[in-house]
Amino acid sequence: MKIYVIGTENRIEELKLKLSSVEISKITAGPAYGASSEYDLIIDLNFDDSEDNIQYYRDLEDTLVIVSAVKQQLRVAASKSSKPIKCKLAGLNAFPTFINRKLWEMSFLNDADEKYALEKLNDLNIEAKKVQDRVGMVTPRIILMIINEAFYTVQEGTAEKSNIDSAMKLGTNYPMGPFEWAEKIGIKDVYEGLKAIADDTGDERYKICPLLKSSYFESMIVES
Repeated sequence: MKIYVIGTENRIEELKLKLSSVEISKITAGPAYGASSEYDLIIDLNFDDSEDNIQYYRDLEDTLVIVSAVKQQLRVAASKSSKPIKCKLAGLNAFPTFINRKLWEMSFLNDADEKYALEKLNDLNIEAKKVQDRVGMVTPRIILMIINEAFYTVQEGTAEKSNIDSAMKLGTNYPMGPFEWAEKIGIKDVYEGLKAIADDTGDERYKICPLLKSSYFESMIVES
């Protein structure tokens, strides 16, 4: 199977762990200029932040294209294309720490593509489960909300970050505490993911903590 992967270094390294027994034919940081129907599978781990890549995939009829789709809905991204989407477009929870997991959360632009996609992934020993095409999918909504609440707890002076991390790991058996998880995911994706969910749902539960917002803007200043 010929596989083309587009992504940042940390996400690609995590995908390599997931596909440890599979050879990836081509890897790039993007844009996805090299996308073509010669590939059996295209995985775009950058798509949440590079939705213009849809132009490279839309004409690849019958090609399975899996894109990161936590911060946006597939149908919204597809609606921005000036041409019909002919590829089999699927969304993936591709936030860091979620790629190399036993079960992939996936959404589909067209429900009819689910069977084909799951069979293709089964050939790679990847188990996947369909979720609705919604901003935040399922697990990211839960984890991001927990991280946000943890920031509120620190902001209110109730507990320190290290104590919250320890309590979450010991009390809920989570693999990481919320602040450890936020660092692994990246504060940019945490903030932008929460904002996208809040904008989509209008739910007060996703209202971003001022401390988290400050951490995001501070990280942007450092990067610039």
